[in-house]
Amino acid sequence: MARRITGRSHGDPRTADTRAKVKDDYRPSRDEILRYIAENPDRAGKRDIAKAFALRGDDRIWLKDILRDLQDEGVLTKERKRLARVGALPHVAVLDIFGRDGDGILLAHPAESVGTGEPPVVSIRVSRSGNGPAPGIGDRVLAKTFPTDDPSGPAYTGRVMKIFEKRTDAVLGVFRVLQDGTFRIEQVERRQPELIVDKEFQNGARNGDLVEVEPARASRYGLPRAKVLNVLGSLTSEKAVSMIAIHAHDIPHIFPADVIAESEAVKPATLDHREDWRDLPLVTIDPADAKDHDDAVFATPDLDEKNPGGVIATVAIADVAAYVRYGTALDREALKRGNSVYFPDRVVPMLPERISNDLCSLREGQDRPALAVRMTFSADGHKIRHSFHRVMMKSAAKLAYPQAQAAIDGVPDDKTGPILDTVLKPLWDAYAILKRGRAGRQPLELDLPERKIMLKPDGTVDRVIVPERLDAHKLIEEFMIQANVAAAETLEAKKQALVYRVHDAPSLAKQESLREFLQTLGLSLARGAQMRPSQFNGILERVRGADNEALVNEVVLRSQSQAEYSPGNIGHFGLNLRRYAHFTSPIRRYADLIVHRGLIAALGLGPGGLTQEEAARLEDVAILISGTERRAMAAERDTVDRLIAAYLAERIDDRFDARISGVTKSGLFVQLPQYGADGFIPVSTLGGDYYIYDETARSLFGERSGKGYQLADHVEVRLVEVAPMAGAMRFEMLTDPKPLPGSTRSFHKAKGRARASQTRPGSRGRRR
Repeated sequence: MARRITGRSHGDPRTADTRAKVKDDYRPSRDEILRYIAENPDRAGKRDIAKAFALRGDDRIWLKDILRDLQDEGVLTKERKRLARVGALPHVAVLDIFGRDGDGILLAHPAESVGTGEPPVVSIRVSRSGNGPAPGIGDRVLAKTFPTDDPSGPAYTGRVMKIFEKRTDAVLGVFRVLQDGTFRIEQVERRQPELIVDKEFQNGARNGDLVEVEPARASRYGLPRAKVLNVLGSLTSEKAVSMIAIHAHDIPHIFPADVIAESEAVKPATLDHREDWRDLPLVTIDPADAKDHDDAVFATPDLDEKNPGGVIATVAIADVAAYVRYGTALDREALKRGNSVYFPDRVVPMLPERISNDLCSLREGQDRPALAVRMTFSADGHKIRHSFHRVMMKSAAKLAYPQAQAAIDGVPDDKTGPILDTVLKPLWDAYAILKRGRAGRQPLELDLPERKIMLKPDGTVDRVIVPERLDAHKLIEEFMIQANVAAAETLEAKKQALVYRVHDAPSLAKQESLREFLQTLGLSLARGAQMRPSQFNGILERVRGADNEALVNEVVLRSQSQAEYSPGNIGHFGLNLRRYAHFTSPIRRYADLIVHRGLIAALGLGPGGLTQEEAARLEDVAILISGTERRAMAAERDTVDRLIAAYLAERIDDRFDARISGVTKSGLFVQLPQYGADGFIPVSTLGGDYYIYDETARSLFGERSGKGYQLADHVEVRLVEVAPMAGAMRFEMLTDPKPLPGSTRSFHKAKGRARASQTRPGSRGRRR
C-alpha cells in the first residue's frame, strides 16, 4: 500500500483523505520514509518519524530496524539526534554563490563538501518584498535549504538568512622587478591575474616582497595595473607566509577603528557584584611564551569529615563578559572572528590587545575580574558538588609548564620554592584524585604527538620539536575539563540556553570501515549501536609497542567524527561525557564567552548576562563559530606546510625517513616525522607494476606481485620537487614494496573489485 507525501515541511505527511483510510497495520515504504526525512530535516528523529506516520507498538520497533538498515547501507547518517540522507545538505548551510541560470536565478554550492560526489547546486530565493538580504555572485551566505522535486534542476532551494562580509579589494602577490626595470605582481592564487605596478605606486616594495595591492580597473589592452598598499615582508619570513594563509582563508586580521576605540574606552572592572578572592593564591600555568592568561587554579584538601580523602579544586577564568557586551562593536567583531588563530610566530586574536593581553589577562600580582568554579571531589575522583562565583582575584604567580613540573620533581626556583608546599603540591595531590575519575570514565586515549616549529629571529624555520608531555600539562587539561563539565551541568539544570561542545560517535559507515580494516590485522571490533571509547582503547592497547601501533592509531583517529558547537546536546564521545561546554578560554573562543554570559544570567551574577535576543540566535552562532574553528585549523596547517616547504627547498635530492600518511588511487601521501610535513608520491612513479587501491586495507598493491604500501608504513623517500608558496612537495619512493598484512585475502578481494570496475560500462582502469 502506497500513499503520496504532500511535501509540507511539518506535521503529518498524509493528506486528510489518506489519513481517514489508513489501517492500523499500515507501514510506510522505505521511499516514503526517505522522502519525509529529506523534506523535514528539523523533524527527522525516530520519534518524529513514528509520530508522522502514526506508528505505535510493534510498528515502532519495525521502524527502528528499518532506520538501522538504512544507516548500515550508507543511505542515512545520524547527525546529533536527527537522521539525514548521506550527502544531503544540512537545513542551515553556508553557501557560495557562483552564477545564474538561464532565467537569471542565482545559483550556489555549499562552502564545505558534503559526501564524495559533485557538490549539489542550490537555487537562491530572493525576498520579493525587498526586506531580506540581497546577495550577488561571489557572495558567501548563510541560508536555510529545502530539497526540490525537480530532477532536471537544482537539488535544493535556499532562503538567505545572512550575507557574510565581503573581502576588501586588496589582493596578495609577490613584487617582482623584471630585467627591463618594470614592476609586476606575481599571483599567489591561481585565479589571480598578473598585474603591472607603475613606479609612483611602488610604495617602497622590493623584489621578492609579499605585498597587498589594490587592482585598478582592467583596460581593454594589456595587463591590469595596481598600486602597492602594504609591504608585508620577504617571502622567506614567517610573517609573509602566515599572511598568505590569512588572506586565503578570509581571516579578519585588522580591527576596525570603532572596535579599537571601544576597547580603549573600557574601564577596569570593580568589586561591584563580585566576591573578593584576592587573598586566594590562585596561579596561572601556561606555555613559557604565552602572552595572555585566561585560567588560574588552586586546590586544597576537603576538611569535611563526610568526604575523607577528598579535595576542593578551584578554577578561575578571565571575566571577558565584563568588558565585551552583546551587540557592541567589540562583540560583533569577536563573533565574526569566532576564535583566535595561532601561527608559529604570530597570533590573530579574537579580541584587541587592550582586552586580551591587558584587562582580561590574569597577570601576576594584579587585580583581575574572573568567573570561578569551586568543585568538590571524593577520593575516587567523583565530583560531589560545585558552585560558580563572580570574583575579583589576584594571581599569586605566573608559571610555565616546565617550571612548575621542575618544582614538583625536586628542582624549585626562586618563584616556585616559596609556594611549593602551599600551592603546587596540593594541586598535584588533587590531580592524582582527578586522574582516578578520568580512569573510571575511560575517554579515548590516542597517542598522537604534537610538533612545534621553532623559528629563527628572521622568521624562518630553525628546527621542529616534539615538546615533552608533562604532568603539568595533564593537570591543567583535567582541571579545565572538569570546569567545562560543571558549566554545562549548571546551565542545563537552570534550563538556560547554551552552546555545547559536542562530539558524535563514529557513524555506522565509519565503524564498519574500521572493522573491515582491523580484520585485515587479525583484530576485531564488536558491533553495536552504542560504541564506547573504551572499545577503541582496547584495540589501541592490544597494538601498543607493535609494528602497526602508529597505523592503528591513525585509522582509529580517522574513524572519529569532528567536534563542533551546537545548542542541542548529544554529549562528547571522545571525552566520554554526557554534557560538555567550553567555558575556560573566553579570551580566544567566542563559544566560551556565550557560556559565561549564560552563567551570569542563570545565576544572577550581575550585568553582562545572555540576553533573550542572543539566546534565540544560538543555532546560527553555533554554525558560524564551528566554521571559524575549521577555518583557523586549515590556515594554521597551510602555514606550517609553507614554512616547512620553504625550509626544505634547498634540499632537493636529499633522502628522508617518512611515514605513509594517506593512500589514494592516484598515489601516496607521505609525512616526514622529523618535520611534520606532508608530500605526495604519484602512483605513476611507483614502478612498472599496475597498482590497485584497496580502500579496506588502506593500501596500494601491485597486480602482478601482490606487494605494495600501506597507511603508516615507514619508508625512505627522495625529495624531487618543492613549491614553497603552495606548501607542496613531491617525493620519489626508494623503499621496495612489501607483502601486506592479511595480503592473501585482501589481494584477491581488491583485485576482483578492480577487475570488475574495469569491465563495467563507462569505467576507466588506468595502468601505471
